[in-house]
Amino acid sequence: MSKIRITKQFSFETGHALYGYDGKCRNVHGHSYKLSVTVLGEPITDPAHVKFGMVIDFGDLKKIVKTEIVDQFDHATVFNKNTPHVELAKELQDRDHHVILVDYQPTSENMVIDFAAKIQKHLPSHIYLHSLKLQETETSFAEWYASDQDAPQPPKGE
Repeated sequence: MSKIRITKQFSFETGHALYGYDGKCRNVHGHSYKLSVTVLGEPITDPAHVKFGMVIDFGDLKKIVKTEIVDQFDHATVFNKNTPHVELAKELQDRDHHVILVDYQPTSENMVIDFAAKIQKHLPSHIYLHSLKLQETETSFAEWYASDQDAPQPPKGE
């Protein structure tokens, strides 16, 4: 059977600041992110199966990404929890703002690594995360490819 890649695109608004950075992005600012999620699998061949012909129902993929990424990051401000930005984060949280504290500098590169881990753990065992593209601006994006990672993806459930 043929392996097929399918892609679903998402968008969300997120603010962040890059602590210690030597440019404008050290200031709190936001982006209209676009996330493309590509998975790889074989279309279902059982004609009696309700999802006959699909690799994965786009709606099922949407539920995973919406729950793990979009609903969490949309209209949130992301800070590295190991920087002095935690003081600003606490102030914002006290004023009822949605703040996410992460273990990394919240660059597109690190966010896409985080997103890959969050999505992979929820995919069915026969579906593999092929790639992610996180577009920060019209001309700037970070990409994650499973084939570029040091170790092959383990089978689900291990």
